[in-house]
Amino acid sequence: MINPLRFFAAFLILGTCFGFQSINKKPFPLNDTSSAALDTPATRFKQKAANIPASSAYRLVIKKGAYEMTLYDQEGWYGTYPVVFGNKSQEDKRMEGDRLTPEGHFQIVGKKIHKQWGKFLMLDYPTRESYEKFQARKATGVIPKKATIGGGIGIHGTRPNEEWVIDKYINWTAGCIAVRYSDMDELYDMLPIGTEVIIEK
Repeated sequence: MINPLRFFAAFLILGTCFGFQSINKKPFPLNDTSSAALDTPATRFKQKAANIPASSAYRLVIKKGAYEMTLYDQEGWYGTYPVVFGNKSQEDKRMEGDRLTPEGHFQIVGKKIHKQWGKFLMLDYPTRESYEKFQARKATGVIPKKATIGGGIGIHGTRPNEEWVIDKYINWTAGCIAVRYSDMDELYDMLPIGTEVIIEK
């Protein structure tokens, strides 16, 4: 014959064990610190770029006179990054070798690891607009008849230990746009091929 007291005690023990198991299976709520850690640029990019065509998700506006590059996404302003160029002059690029940064509307057309500058976002310079300005300058004698238009313009970082050149506004490139090494890590992963790039004086 089953002792009612033993049966009841066994029932309580089993119930308590299963109760603890169910408690252990419940996920712990994230505190504010964990939530903040998940709010990173890479996470925001994945959330914002989902189901959005790569060419329309982001837009870069570079203002040479202000030494600034501003990034916009579909919600508006995303961030502003300090940049430097090749020549102290803020004139539009005229020809190969002048170390000037071209102005106009461009797109990111490629990503590669450059042997000197690391992560590199290639722009589609020269564009049709670039060629038109180039030919007009040749025709008016602004540049030599034998001048070439050049190419290889893009956005890249500094060397890892030379971010200070950005802070001191030292123009050192061959005409490219340079950002801090750490900023380039973020931008390279974030910006897709097709991103619009507007370069202004």
